[in-house]
Formats: sequence, C-alpha cells, structure tokens
Amino acid sequence: MKKPNLLFFGVLLITLLMVSCNNKRNDLVNTWKITDLEAKTPHLDSVKNEILANGNLTFTKDGHVTGLLETEINDGTYALTQKGTNLVIKDETGTPYPFESTITEDKLILDSKEMKITFTKK
Repeated sequence: MKKPNLLFFGVLLITLLMVSCNNKRNDLVNTWKITDLEAKTPHLDSVKNEILANGNLTFTKDGHVTGLLETEINDGTYALTQKGTNLVIKDETGTPYPFESTITEDKLILDSKEMKITFTKK
C-alpha cells in the first residue's frame, strides 16, 4: 500500500517542478527592450548609451534568442535553470553569457559580473 502512494507523490512532485520551470520559460518568451543598464566594468561605460538605445532580446519557445546586448546575437540559444533564476545565453559561436535572472510578467532583470540589465516587454 505504501508503494503506490510513494509513486503517486513522486509523479506529483516531478509534475510540479516541470510546471514551475515551464511557467518562467513562458514568461520569458517575448521581445524585451533594455530600459536600464548598470555597468560593473569600465569598458561598458563607453558603449552604455548605444546599448540603452538599441539593446533588445527576443526569446522563442524553441530555445532560440536574437537581439543586441554588447554584440549582436543572430542565432543564439538560451537555457533557463534553477527555477528560472539562472539564464545562460549562447551566441551563434557557442560563447556562453551566464546571468542571474529575475522574470516577472512585464520585467526581466539579468545580472552578471559585467552588468545588470533591466528589460521591459516591447
């Protein structure tokens, strides 16, 4: 009698984890415009205005990302982990850009050792 209950609760737990991760991914899928940039390294100060003026990212359901951060991303990919709190963007050459992420309905905050970027939905 205990084994069916254990199996039921195991399946329930896995389902809840999958749903919670999928909800953050669904919130991320959209086009985002950079609205604020906090440079943590001096080299970003010189390009801050350009990034604020032109920076954006578009995330798709199939795990692809395009847009402009420090450089243009034409055919990148992304992975969202840790219940939506970690986001790794890889450009078309496979260079990873890891971020701590905060995702809400209309705001995305990406924080790395070089910069903290705030986006709003376009």
